Amino acid sequence: MFDLGTKEIIIIAVVIVLLFGSRKIPELAKSLVEAIRHLRGAFKDESASTGVADVKKVK
Repeated sequence: MFDLGTKEIIIIAVVIVLLFGSRKIPELAKSLVEAIRHLRGAFKDESASTGVADVKKVK
């Protein structure tokens, strides 16, 4: 889909450092990982709560 080479990845990394600064990048990465973990947990809870045993019969 995207043919990213080494040059493109380096350019993207430099732009990110220029936009956010080198001190802010670890904080952004940490919050991104926490958001992904939260989303995964939400999807696991959703799939567990929609099981066949939880469905009520309508009369």
